[in-house]
Amino acid sequence: MALTALTAVVLAGGPPDRVSALAPGAPNKAFVPIAGITLLERTIAALRESTRIGAIVAVAPNAPATHAAIARADRVRPDGATMTESVRSGLRGLPPDELVLVCASDLPILSCEAIDAFVASAETGGADLTYACVERGAHLARYPDVPHTWARLRDGTFCGGGCVALRPRVLSDLERLLDRLGRARKDPLRLAAIFGPAVLASYAFGRLTVAAAERRGSELLGAPVRAAVSLPEIGVNVDRASDVALAERLVRERDAGERLSGYPVP
Repeated sequence: MALTALTAVVLAGGPPDRVSALAPGAPNKAFVPIAGITLLERTIAALRESTRIGAIVAVAPNAPATHAAIARADRVRPDGATMTESVRSGLRGLPPDELVLVCASDLPILSCEAIDAFVASAETGGADLTYACVERGAHLARYPDVPHTWARLRDGTFCGGGCVALRPRVLSDLERLLDRLGRARKDPLRLAAIFGPAVLASYAFGRLTVAAAERRGSELLGAPVRAAVSLPEIGVNVDRASDVALAERLVRERDAGERLSGYPVP
């Protein structure tokens, strides 16, 4: 039976920052070149190589559709003032019950293998929202110089990845939940009221399990939520200006390895 190809929404919106300042004229960091190819182009190229992705929607500031960074997208939508507004723009008109891959645009070494594996995991899990995460040991074995913010759970230590699979019908509830969390982020009592004191205590002492976190996330969203442990490259992104040089080194090392293996390098 043929596998279903998901629509991918690539989030390339947002204002200029310290990363985009390194490339005069770049509207934001998605348009910053890494070894001569913009972050957005690299992300779209990985999606194009994936066997599990069909149409690609780029959500970006006003730019000509012929701009090299977005030329390979099937559609271009305007970004919003917030990330959730940009997600809503990208999801507009898509079937509410079908999984959509929502992907960050600052993933310099994203691979089609990581995308394929994540999509397969999201489909198998059957959740309405699946969040990519990376296990610390696997990450350090591949990319020991790439820093992350880690969360220690009973099952292991994890960081977030740059991909989410969701059904568009959950977006409104997700927006409300993110708004609640944003307003409570500096107030421990309000956070405890949202997550529950038992969950926060379990997390603080490293006793919270992935399954328990998924259950509480599902309760808060009102729809099934799942974490998918993914390949490390799905979590390597460019957040700071200092990350650009590191990303360029990782790209060169990856390309050199592919040449030695006999694989074509774009």
